[in-house]
Amino acid sequence: MAVPGFILGAFIFLLHISSVANYPDGGVTQSCHEMIPAHGHSPRSDPVHNISVSQMTFRPGDQIKVTLSGPPFKGFLLEARDAENLNGPPIGSFTCDSQVSQLLTCENVQGSAVSHSSPSKKTEIKVYWHAPSTAPNHIQFLATVVEKYKIYWVKIPSPVISQPNALPFTTPEVTRAPFSTVSPVSHLTKPGDDDAYVCIHEDQTVYIQPSHLTGRSHPVMDPEDTLKDMAWRLADGVIQCSFRRNITLPVVKNRFDLNTSYYIFLADGTAHDGRISKHCQQPLVTYEKYDVTGSSKNIGGSRSVLLLKAHGAMMFVAWMTTVSIGVLTARFFKPVWSKTFFGKAVWFQVHRLLMLTTSALTCVAFVLPFIYRGGWSGHAGYHPFLGCVVMIFAVLQPFLAAFRPPLHHPRRQVFNWTHWSIGTAARIIAVATMFLGMDLSGMSLPDPWKTYWMIGFVAWHVGTEVILEMHAYRLSQKVEILDDTRIQILQSSTVAEVEGHAFKKAVLAIYICGNVTFLIIFLSAINHL
Repeated sequence: MAVPGFILGAFIFLLHISSVANYPDGGVTQSCHEMIPAHGHSPRSDPVHNISVSQMTFRPGDQIKVTLSGPPFKGFLLEARDAENLNGPPIGSFTCDSQVSQLLTCENVQGSAVSHSSPSKKTEIKVYWHAPSTAPNHIQFLATVVEKYKIYWVKIPSPVISQPNALPFTTPEVTRAPFSTVSPVSHLTKPGDDDAYVCIHEDQTVYIQPSHLTGRSHPVMDPEDTLKDMAWRLADGVIQCSFRRNITLPVVKNRFDLNTSYYIFLADGTAHDGRISKHCQQPLVTYEKYDVTGSSKNIGGSRSVLLLKAHGAMMFVAWMTTVSIGVLTARFFKPVWSKTFFGKAVWFQVHRLLMLTTSALTCVAFVLPFIYRGGWSGHAGYHPFLGCVVMIFAVLQPFLAAFRPPLHHPRRQVFNWTHWSIGTAARIIAVATMFLGMDLSGMSLPDPWKTYWMIGFVAWHVGTEVILEMHAYRLSQKVEILDDTRIQILQSSTVAEVEGHAFKKAVLAIYICGNVTFLIIFLSAINHL
């Protein structure tokens, strides 16, 4: 998770889970031994599916037809076991129809189990079991059948088949796992990073389930026996869940002790057929740790982590404020601020200061998401890729400027075009990157206003440049149409320049005021997340 340390992701934590249900292709070799899907729900105790065999006796090397049939089901796992030791390893091997089923390698024996090859509904599966030369006297087939995510049966038994000379089978074993003690297959070897509680609304009912997470992995559902007095309520599309649990659970894995303080996460998303999907927006996270056993009180939280807030704010300031004013200064204010300041023209000093500020803000903001994510994010689309391009350009521009040729040097024109091209490309890509970044769940900016803000700011800047370009063109035309005498041209040109300078200063002042307004709106939106 984003917040360091152990975190209690409590109450509603609807993320995409990692379990057998997430293997629609039937790759469930991790369930070979127990034959229990890690769905978190308890299996049904009343099997409605049946396993039939083509013959009741067999010899080593025989091929037995095994048929699994019943109401439509999506997934299954079929194995042959020693009837006198149903907890032992799979016996023999299978052949099957590759269109609807597939072979699995369990206990390092190829083809020792069969599972589904797709989640499509089926009512009958036919496979062939090959008796090995070392087969025990009595064989029983076991099947786990999944109708849907929360409805499944574990270790449905078949009739016992025996070798011809074997003694009658008279000591049946328990063929299914005790349902009251079923536990998930996956367990952590050390305490999980998050202790989560999931409320799933489906079929006019709410299911409350404890779960645990490691790092940024998907949650794994745990048995419900740690929760008591569970209750729920639905009102106006809002789910309310309540439950009780002991403060300490020393004999239960993955559960946090509640005698200390934790950050609290609140996330929401969709669920289908009992299976939850990834949250639709960034989880709401408390600003500080709280004692969850204390008295009820209103606590503050945010859907955007401080590092991501800082990243967005600095990038917006850099590429929507400092760089924009710096470009206008270099493009239109050379004649307005031509006096020298510390050996350079004022317009150049302002331009250089603003551009260096842009590069510095970009460099700092660039590393913040990597610190937050702990590396590269594979779920942010094109935003990080374009961000890397912007970062390269932001570093390249001041580096090239340090080697700028003198004014009348033959390579000065090449530098000017290169400097302008890289700068313009960086601005365009930066704007596109910010549009993409504003849609990421980590920022959680309000829809659809975030898009309107960006469009409005781009239009504001482009409109300002168009106005200044039109003014510069009209000013040049005004000077050219004057009488062709040196004195008149110089006098008229001076008057025109004075008027033009006043107009440019007024436009720049209005532009900066508008720019600051956009900036305040954006920073306020980030601050209130």
